[in-house]
Amino acid sequence: MPQDPRAQFKLWLESGEARLQPISLPQRELWENSPVNVANAGNHICGLIEIKGPITREQCETALQRVIERQEALRISFLPGKERPLQMIRATGTAELGYRELSSNDARPKVLEEVMQETYRQPFDLLQGPLNRVEMIRRGSNDHVLAFSIHHAIADGWSLGVFVQDLCTAYVMGLSGIRKAVAVGVLGLKNTLPAVPQTYTEWATGERAFWQAVELEKRLPFWRSQLAGSSKIWSLSNDTSPLQRQVSFISVDLTRGIKSLATSQSTTLFSTLLAAFQLTLSKWTGKDDILVGTPVANRNKEVVRETMGYFAGVVPLRGQVEQEKPFTEHLRNISEMALDSFANAMPFAELAAAMGETHGVGEHSIFDVRFALQNHPVPDVVLPRISTKLRMRSTGTARFELGCEITEVGTELEVVWLYKPYRFSASNINELNGLFLGVLANVCKNPQIRTSVSTS
Repeated sequence: MPQDPRAQFKLWLESGEARLQPISLPQRELWENSPVNVANAGNHICGLIEIKGPITREQCETALQRVIERQEALRISFLPGKERPLQMIRATGTAELGYRELSSNDARPKVLEEVMQETYRQPFDLLQGPLNRVEMIRRGSNDHVLAFSIHHAIADGWSLGVFVQDLCTAYVMGLSGIRKAVAVGVLGLKNTLPAVPQTYTEWATGERAFWQAVELEKRLPFWRSQLAGSSKIWSLSNDTSPLQRQVSFISVDLTRGIKSLATSQSTTLFSTLLAAFQLTLSKWTGKDDILVGTPVANRNKEVVRETMGYFAGVVPLRGQVEQEKPFTEHLRNISEMALDSFANAMPFAELAAAMGETHGVGEHSIFDVRFALQNHPVPDVVLPRISTKLRMRSTGTARFELGCEITEVGTELEVVWLYKPYRFSASNINELNGLFLGVLANVCKNPQIRTSVSTS
C-alpha cells in the first residue's frame, strides 16, 4: 500500500475499496456551526458497558468486527473538499479492540474513571479513521468494562444503543457459531449480522433530496418571526475547554409529581421539564427571554431505527417568562411553542445560514444553553452466563456555556449539568440545581402558583 495518503486514497477509490459521498445535513452542523474544531475531543460521544461473567478479548473483538461489517457509519472517515468535506466510506473495516488489565489496587472507581477518560479524550484521525475506539478493561476475574468512544460525526445518542444491541447480538452469534463449528468439526464458521434496512448514506441522500429550497422556504417565515430579537443569555466567549459534568437526581416522589402534573395539564414530560427549566434560568439570570437548543432524534421512519449515524437535529426553543402569570399558563405557552417549533424543524445548518447567524470562537451561532430529555432507547439485553449494564456518558461539547440533560433512570430522573468551568463554579451549579428542584417541587405542589413566587 502506498505510504502517501493521497496515493492510498486514490488506490482505494479506483479499486472500489472506498467511495465518496457528500456530508449529511446533520454533519454540516458540526463543520459549519460549531465554534470548536470538528476534531476537538469534545465532539466524542461515549459510553461504557459493565460486564460480569466469563468473556474473552477474542470474543469481544470478533463481535466488534461483525458490528463494523454491518454498520456503514463505523467505516466512514472524512476527506477535505473544495467547499465542504466528503464522507469516505470504506467497503471493509478492521476491529481494533484495546485491552488493559488493572491490578487490584488500580481497580478503584477513581482510577477506572481516569483510564476511561484516556479512551474518551484521545483524538481521532478524521482522514484515516477509524472514528471509533473500544477498550476492554479487566478489573478482575469475570469483571470487565468496555469503554467506547465514537466521533459525533458518525453517531448520536440513539446510535450508542444500536451499537450496544448489535455488539451483544454479535457476541451471542459468536457463541452459537462456536457450538455449531464444534458439532460439525469445522472451525472458522462465519456468521454475519443481517444488513440494516437502510444505510446512513442512503438516508442522507434522501434527506438532501427532500430539503430543497422550496421546502426550506415553507418553514423560514416561522423561524424569522420566532427568533426575531432573540439573543444568547451570556456574552461572547472564546473558551473551548471541555465542559465539566455534575450529576444530581430528582427523587421518586418528585418524579411522580412531575409526570402527574404533565398528565393533568394534557402536556408532555418534556414540556413540563422545559417550562420549569426556563423559569429557573429566568430567576437565575434575571432575564425573561430564554432561548435554548434541544436535540431531536430525527428517526421518524422505522427503516433507520437500527442504523448508526449522526441523524439528530437541533431545534431552538424560545420561551417568554411573564412573572405574574400562573405556572399552568406558562406551561401551556411553552408547550404550544415547543409543538410549533418541532413542527417547523429544519436542518440547523440551513436555518443558521438563512438567518445570517455567525459565531465566534467558543460560541454557538444561535444559542448558548442546551436542554435535553434523553429518551433514546437503551437496549435491555440478556446474555448467557453474563450480566451487562450500559451507561451513557453525557460528555457534552464545548459548543455551549451550559447544558441540562435529563434521563429517566428507573423511577427517578437523572439530571446531568454540563458547564464551562471558566464561567461557572461547582457551587454555582449546585445553586442552579437547587433552584431547579425547588421550582419543580413548588409547581407540583401548587400548579396555579405565580411564576414570580414559584421558589418561595
